Amino acid sequence: MNRNRRKKTARWVIKAGSNLICSGGPLLIRAWMAQVAALRFDHQIEIIWVSSGAIATAVDRTHFKKKTKSLSEKQALSAIGQPLVMDLYNIALQSQGLLGSQVLITYEDLASADRRKNFQNTLEQLLEWEVTPILNENDAVATQEIKFGDNDSLSARVAKVMKADRLVILTDVHGLYDQDPRKHPEAKLIQELPGVSASLLRKVALSSGTAAGSSKGTGGMYSKISAAKMASDAGIDTWLIQGDVPQVLNQIAKNKAVGTHILARKNKARVG
Repeated sequence: MNRNRRKKTARWVIKAGSNLICSGGPLLIRAWMAQVAALRFDHQIEIIWVSSGAIATAVDRTHFKKKTKSLSEKQALSAIGQPLVMDLYNIALQSQGLLGSQVLITYEDLASADRRKNFQNTLEQLLEWEVTPILNENDAVATQEIKFGDNDSLSARVAKVMKADRLVILTDVHGLYDQDPRKHPEAKLIQELPGVSASLLRKVALSSGTAAGSSKGTGGMYSKISAAKMASDAGIDTWLIQGDVPQVLNQIAKNKAVGTHILARKNKARVG
């Protein structure tokens, strides 16, 4: 943990959703962690990783059949799936000579000043030790069914608390389009936005199919744009990118035009 530490020049929060975790499996997670290693050693970028997928992984592993799940069933599935997902990350990180850490948090951990400070201190220490934090909402003990609502919101809040330079949300589409590409083949990718307006949020919410989550996850494009607004308002640049594109994280580090880039609102002060 003390080997030839280089001065870090940036800090990113990266969020991966359930659909990518389950469809990509160990190979995709290994490809991501190889990029995490490159970001650290080639670009001096610290990474805080937010991962969904615990409940979805447990559903796949246990062959859980019910479409509607009770709170206790969701919590139990989360308790089964979380160590399975963490195993995949640890194996992938170890293949790069890196060490990972599991951090499970609830809404109250960031809402309470004392607990938020403890959370900050823990992550700062892990990053100082060159350990990659892998975060998820602690669904197994949450007192309400959904507190953050999805890990898109969680990743934006973590980016604010940890004063990240960039928030990167990995999706199963190329980014935000001017209309639903599933219904309109002529839809165009929006490569850059100056921020997220209320009218854009309404448009995305009203777009058929874009506000709903995938079969695996609870978010959707609306939750991602909402997270991007939170980050942008806090002075953080956000990227929405297709997570299974080869070397996509390294492309962002090299300032390549990929996905949708939502610019930080420079007149806003960052919130810690």
